Amino acid sequence: MSASVSPDTESVVVRRLRAAGCVFAEDEARLLLSEARDAGELAAMVARRVAGDPLEHVLGWAGFCGLRIAVEPGVFVPRQRSELLVREAAALAAPGAVVVDLCCGSGALGVAVASLLGEAELHAADLEPAAVRCASRNVAPFGGHAHQGDLFEALPPRLRGRIGILLSNVPYVPTEEIALMPPEARDHEPRLALDGGTDGLAVLRRVAAAAPGWLAPGGHLLVETSRRQAPGAVETLAGAGLLARVVTSAELDATAVIGTRQS
Repeated sequence: MSASVSPDTESVVVRRLRAAGCVFAEDEARLLLSEARDAGELAAMVARRVAGDPLEHVLGWAGFCGLRIAVEPGVFVPRQRSELLVREAAALAAPGAVVVDLCCGSGALGVAVASLLGEAELHAADLEPAAVRCASRNVAPFGGHAHQGDLFEALPPRLRGRIGILLSNVPYVPTEEIALMPPEARDHEPRLALDGGTDGLAVLRRVAAAAPGWLAPGGHLLVETSRRQAPGAVETLAGAGLLARVVTSAELDATAVIGTRQS
């Protein structure tokens, strides 16, 4: 639609978005104008965004690691800081590695890693049906499979002891802090994808306890966390028998913990 849009139309969209509190109104307007097929669809998309729907849900996709990742209402939107997990995983993965994206949401992490590796056996898993439906679309071009279930219960038993890269972007927001999150996340993403329990580490503890049995010798578990939670995350992974270390990125304002199963 963008080729036929008048400057007046774009300025109207920008003003509406800015009035609704969108900080990057100009950038968002350009995206909406480029995706809308006609004036009616544009009006509907702008109305949804003004009402507070996440931009990615309105567009139907999120940009992540240079890829377009399909997302839909009720699915966690991948954050740019999670690119740290992708970079670290790609650097650690052996050719043809079994890559699992646990608590996958849209499957963005696994897809991004697979796209960098070029050759991998890719699996994604989540408890939310909408997430699994979305992840199925995203992993399919890479020959991947999406599974529904509670953490490792979702995975095919044949993967036990074979996983080289286990990405698990578990929910790590402490329960009492969810109310402080931006409305786009708090009101439009599943609480299951946000709530990490009292200290934010509840789900991580469950993942860490079972991970050694699923990792291949020398395999790696990569999890995102906050800076203040990193020591607790390291202790959790080490307590499960993994060799744990912290990695950070000032550029992405990101912190992750990597646990390695020793051979």
